[in-house]
This record gives sequence, structure tokens and C-alpha cells, in this order.
Amino acid sequence: MKALRTIVLVIAFLVTTVPIAHLLELPTKLTLEGPLWLSIQQHLYRGWNAVFAPIEVLAMFGSLALFLLSKGDRHRSAYLIATICYGTMILYFFLFNDFVNRTLSKWTAATLPHDWTAYRLKWETGHALTALFSLVALAVLLQARLREGSASAT
Repeated sequence: MKALRTIVLVIAFLVTTVPIAHLLELPTKLTLEGPLWLSIQQHLYRGWNAVFAPIEVLAMFGSLALFLLSKGDRHRSAYLIATICYGTMILYFFLFNDFVNRTLSKWTAATLPHDWTAYRLKWETGHALTALFSLVALAVLLQARLREGSASAT
């Protein structure tokens, strides 16, 4: 069980990297002109889903496994919180980001709609929310792991 907790904690850290990167980019991306923003969206982020989506799903199922295997464990609620956070991240991807990704994949600089900034805001909001949930999940898992370590030291 200790090994599983450590593996899930490492995965939890990896899951935070993408939404935090998007969050750090947000102020600059909000200043970009439409054609440049579109080009970045269509080229820079191509393929990220194939790499990072499985990690998010793995984090959710890893946390769920910890929850299911930890009956009577004082950290059980942390595993449930992490599982809910990862499930919410995946849900937000489909509510915010996937729709925008599919929509703008058909655009060109010449066909960029006048309301493209609304799409940008929706995309950025989705990633900002997933950053928040990824940090909450990481924090509760880290706290549980640290408490487990301090309890075994006594």
C-alpha cells in the first residue's frame, strides 16, 4: 500500500504540470492577437492530449484504488478528495477545452470569428480550473503521505 501511495503521489505531481503551465502562460496569451493565438493553439498543443490525458485518468484511478483499499485508514478522505478532483478535471476538460479544441481546429487566420476571444477565455478558464483541482489533489495526497511518514516514525 505504501508503494501505491508513493506512485500515486508521483503521478499527482505529473498531473499538475500541464494545467500549471497553462496557468502561467495565461497572462501573456490573453494579450495575443487572434491569428497568433490560433496558430499557437493549433500547433504548439498538438498531441498533448495523447500524452497527458492518460496520466490524468491514471491519477483518478490510482486515487480511487487508494480510497477503495484504505478502509479504516485515517487518510481515506484525502483519497476521496483527490479522486473527485481528478474526475472534475476530466469533466472540465470536456466542458471547456475539448469543445474549443474541436471548434478551432477548423479555423484559419482568415476565418477566425469575431467572437474568438470568448473561445480563448473558455479554454483558459478550463485550464485555470483544472490547475486549481490538480493542486488540491496534490496537496491532500502529499499531506496524507507526510502524515503517514510521521506516524510510522513514531
